[in-house]
Amino acid sequence: MYSSGSGEKLEKFFNGKGFYIVLFLCAAVIGASAWMMAAGDRTMTEEISVMATQEPERVETVILPPQEQEIVPAEVLLPEEDEVQPVLATPAPTPVPVWNESVPLSTVYLWPVSGVVSRPHSTETLAYDVTMRDWRTHGGVDIEAALGTAVTAAHAGMVESVVNDDLYGTVVTVDHGDGCRSVYANLAPELDVGVGSWVEPGSAIGCIGESALCEIGQAAHLHFAVTVDGVSVDPLAYLPA
Repeated sequence: MYSSGSGEKLEKFFNGKGFYIVLFLCAAVIGASAWMMAAGDRTMTEEISVMATQEPERVETVILPPQEQEIVPAEVLLPEEDEVQPVLATPAPTPVPVWNESVPLSTVYLWPVSGVVSRPHSTETLAYDVTMRDWRTHGGVDIEAALGTAVTAAHAGMVESVVNDDLYGTVVTVDHGDGCRSVYANLAPELDVGVGSWVEPGSAIGCIGESALCEIGQAAHLHFAVTVDGVSVDPLAYLPA
């Protein structure tokens, strides 16, 4: 609790000059506050005014027209001179043999070469083969003659094929147009006819050689065969006795 002396002193202070001092301080505080508020309002007003007077920054958009691009043609790569492939000539087509219908066929066969039959035709019974050293059939007749003896066509017809057979060597086949074919084997490579050649009885075909490996063990000869509709027959049945 405050003492009575202190209370009297405080009362005298407010009754005297102290009252005015306190009043002055209050007025000073109020004035300072008012000044600060006024200064703040003025500063804010100036900033707003400045902002209002400033023009917004303009952003210009520049649209550029499209540029025309130069069209560069694609580079054509040509093969180098060393890489150029040669153009091969197209082979001429093989001529198709035409049957000579204007020539009448004869039923008479001629001997293709003059000589002795050293080995007969045998398709139903086996005969000994001196070259192969076994027993086998024989689809023709072997006519002995000297090496190089001329061989002629036994019958009129057209040369159907010329082949180099692995067993019978150089072989010429003549189609006689009636289902019959005559076969000339063991010939020399040099021939007087080719595929499509027309031959008459006695026309030169070639000469006796030694090209038939399956009959090389025999004396020089012509292997002569005849087929009818693809079936082997005995040539002696067509050759004059």
